[in-house]
Amino acid sequence: MDILINPNFAYVILLTGVVLAFFSASTPGTGVGEVVSLFCLIFAGYAAYTLSIHWWALVLLALSVPPFVLAVRTPSKWSVYLGLNILFLVAGSVFLFAPEGSLISVSPILALFMSVLVSVVMWAVLRQFITVVTSRPTHDLDALVGAVGIAFSDVFKEGSVQVEGELWSARSEVNVPSGSSVRVVGREGFMLIVEKNQ
Repeated sequence: MDILINPNFAYVILLTGVVLAFFSASTPGTGVGEVVSLFCLIFAGYAAYTLSIHWWALVLLALSVPPFVLAVRTPSKWSVYLGLNILFLVAGSVFLFAPEGSLISVSPILALFMSVLVSVVMWAVLRQFITVVTSRPTHDLDALVGAVGIAFSDVFKEGSVQVEGELWSARSEVNVPSGSSVRVVGREGFMLIVEKNQ
């Protein structure tokens, strides 16, 4: 267990856990990121309990949360808020673990590498996330009316169809078996209304 109380290792798993937690909260997925983040934070918590820490650095880490939330919820100013988030996160994590009477115990080279890596990854991923959230749909959904596709599953009150190479949620007034040819006769929002193609 000695490696868990090594400041350099604790620093890396702390940053990994926090970054994964941020991404998992903003873009929920399979749950793998959440589980890995939880284990990293548990190990980092053990290290913080065992090692001497600077409490003001812990406050900086806590202050990194609100800017991230604002970056996700305020697309027009996401870069400003993310910059603050990265600043607090990097500063808090670098100075968190320290022996008595010392300001920093993390290797400066490791701190520089991880700071750059975290900054680039968070910037790139959140920029892509904001682009997806703010971009307008490129599909003219009304143009799908009349198109022919294939029932990806049985379709009645609900189901899936493949139209123009993409999967869509669909419903039909009559049961349409999976694999049948279907024609789009209308839509309700992003739900296609289909009938069996004769």
